[in-house]
Amino acid sequence: MLLRLPTSVSEAQRYLAEGAVPIGGATLVWATWQRDGFPEQAMSLRNLPEANVVEPELLGGAVVLNEIGDRMPEVLRRAAATVGTGAVRRTATVGGNIVGSSLRCLLPPALVLDARATVLETDRVRETDLAEVLAKRHLILSLRWRDPIVSGYRKLDAEAGGAPPLVVACAVHPGDGGGPRHLRVAVRDGHEVVSDGVVCEGDAPQVLDALRTTAVGTLPSAAWDVVSEKVTDVVARAANG
Repeated sequence: MLLRLPTSVSEAQRYLAEGAVPIGGATLVWATWQRDGFPEQAMSLRNLPEANVVEPELLGGAVVLNEIGDRMPEVLRRAAATVGTGAVRRTATVGGNIVGSSLRCLLPPALVLDARATVLETDRVRETDLAEVLAKRHLILSLRWRDPIVSGYRKLDAEAGGAPPLVVACAVHPGDGGGPRHLRVAVRDGHEVVSDGVVCEGDAPQVLDALRTTAVGTLPSAAWDVVSEKVTDVVARAANG
């Protein structure tokens, strides 16, 4: 297998056009390739500057998870810190986790941040939403968002080899043009991710009543209890911030 390490967007596009397979940190594909055979060409973006940015409101797709530090929102930082083992977090990438992983631990945080992805195609670079990224398995160059007022994250404990642990992510955003604040919530229940948002006005019980009318409100009672806890926390912190 020939490993391509592009240092420019045009070079990466050329390798994609030639059939190179993106590998992220290779934490997810290596065992499959050992079983089923290796591709002729693979490509890592670890040397591509555009895919390695770590800046306020901007994170490269090739950034490894243990590099997600204090400059990132709490919800994203805490999610990255709970993925796998330390060895995995030193190798696994942001883009690989969101697109390549069946668990997609960073997807709920990205959804509540209302993040948009800059994706690399053979003939262009463009921005799109996460729904399209997942549907078409785009190669992520970077994620961009507007920092929330506050955010929160909880991942329940789970037995190794069992069902994926419940994940709840939430964030309160400032209103546009001085309008009311907005709460976004995303929940991974099993392998499915449900997300929605409501206007964040009044106290936590009022916000939760509004959230009950959304897709998040249809979750099982055990999941809703965790949602209620985290929403109460972020609404209170937003009011005091």
